[in-house]
Amino acid sequence: MRLALGVSYNGQSYEGWQSQLSGRTIQDRLEHALGKFAAQRVSTLCAGRTDAGVHGLMQVVHFDTELVRETNSWVRGTNTFLPPDIAVQWAQVVPREFHCRASAISRRYAYVLLESAVRPSVDHGRVGWFYHPLDAQAMQQAASHLIGEHDFSSFRASACQALSPVKHLQRIEISRRGAYWRFEFEANAFLHHMIRNIMGCLVDIGQGKRPPEWILEVLAARSRDAASPTFSPAGLYFLGPRYEARWGLPDRTAAYDALP
Repeated sequence: MRLALGVSYNGQSYEGWQSQLSGRTIQDRLEHALGKFAAQRVSTLCAGRTDAGVHGLMQVVHFDTELVRETNSWVRGTNTFLPPDIAVQWAQVVPREFHCRASAISRRYAYVLLESAVRPSVDHGRVGWFYHPLDAQAMQQAASHLIGEHDFSSFRASACQALSPVKHLQRIEISRRGAYWRFEFEANAFLHHMIRNIMGCLVDIGQGKRPPEWILEVLAARSRDAASPTFSPAGLYFLGPRYEARWGLPDRTAAYDALP
């Protein structure tokens, strides 16, 4: 049968999602735990890879197995073998035609940014940080220019393996609660470092270093050199993919309520 899992994790201690020789990735730890529970090797595919230091609130993976267990047993049993900063949130049997990556109609991320004269402490590694006041209207105006289908080469890392730099950015929502800003992004897919590079530009605009219209020049340049430096991974959260209702998969996890 084909099984889908929703996985949450704090990415601070890991070298990203994708398996590496070091073994210090989310995928390595998850597959090790699944193998322990299933007493056989388990290979997973994910909906969207995350970088070192990036967190996941609902990464979705799928794998095929001959082992028949109750879905709740997959959750509790796998979590027994996982470290405390990674947890399976749910498990569900899905049709064989379901594919966690190809079946996704969009992907969602949030960036949480602390605006404070003093660096983070209790939320170190879980929020980005900026020490100057930011202008919400200027950032929102700039963000509106990025909505739609564009060539996002200016926001693409040199190591990006995507076949095309053209993506459809469906929404950017910017809100604030106290000292914490929340930037939420949704697109059909994202390029490597795309959100962190957009964040660098929005923060420059928010502090008045650049006008909102500058983002149009960056977009048109189609060159990474035109954009701001890549922002910290600390405040970036993969909220998870969206799927058609026919798959019957959860749309969120309890961890969503922890974000400002």
